[in-house]
Amino acid sequence: MTEGADATDISLALRSVRHEDIPRLVELNNQAAPAVPVETAESMAALLDVAQWTAVVEGPDQEPIGAVITVGTGADYSSENYLYFEKEFDSHLYIDRVFVDEAHRSSGIGQVLYRAVEDEARRLGVSAVTCEVNLEPPNPRSLAFHHREGFRDLDTQATKGGAVVVQLMAKEIR
Repeated sequence: MTEGADATDISLALRSVRHEDIPRLVELNNQAAPAVPVETAESMAALLDVAQWTAVVEGPDQEPIGAVITVGTGADYSSENYLYFEKEFDSHLYIDRVFVDEAHRSSGIGQVLYRAVEDEARRLGVSAVTCEVNLEPPNPRSLAFHHREGFRDLDTQATKGGAVVVQLMAKEIR
């Protein structure tokens, strides 16, 4: 893989999240704050319990360097953003969380994870992949990435009592 301005040749493996990954997932997740909420081992484990499909990208040392956590239609999940998509779509695969180690950003790992999500959505027969990107606090790199990946803007929503404003997005799956 040699994409992006800071691309390097690395060998990657994609696999499901395992329980022993939780400490590393918390570390990777919290590197991405404020673009994603800060998590603890307990809250990450609870999120994984709700998840329908997860994946990590391993680096050459088998250490996770990126991950995605998705939630499927009809889950018992109270996320304000997820609930928006539940109202708007009969079937969807919601990307609750995606994060890549700071040292490996802009290397194509995000694209690998998103392609895997789209493949899983096709396998499940869902009509769309859904997600949100922060507008406040701003996350312009993520917004540009999602637009390049074919996601369309649906709506905006204030969450967390107005502390966060997000762009709600979807990509039709064929």
